Amino acid sequence: MAGLGYLSLMSDFKKLEVWRKGHALVLNVQRTTAKMRRGEIAALRGQMMRAAMSIPTNIVEGNGQESPKEFVRFLGFSLNSSSELEYHLILARDLSGISQSDFDSLSAQTIEIRRMLYGLRRTLIGTRKKREPNGHSAVN
Repeated sequence: MAGLGYLSLMSDFKKLEVWRKGHALVLNVQRTTAKMRRGEIAALRGQMMRAAMSIPTNIVEGNGQESPKEFVRFLGFSLNSSSELEYHLILARDLSGISQSDFDSLSAQTIEIRRMLYGLRRTLIGTRKKREPNGHSAVN
């Protein structure tokens, strides 16, 4: 049946490996940013947390949508947040707000999650293409 694969993906966001890794990233960013005490990088600390939290949050929101097209849209938001977080990590490192080892670890996690998001997106787009009756892609 068409769409059955998508329905199984939608069953529970906690079963998605990319969500679990995104959640772990948020916890690791929080532990790292808690050490950032200088006043001039306080705003950066908040931005890092917002960007990190946005990654799994948009996975959860997208997973609850009614169609693969909508889920893909929310995965795009997660992808954007992962790029934003990656820049914030670079800035925090360059401002000496985080150590090189913290940067390396968090950056590697962020990049891995972004790759997983692209993979999930490709899977969902493939599901949408299969469901198109005219053979045309539904991807905009």
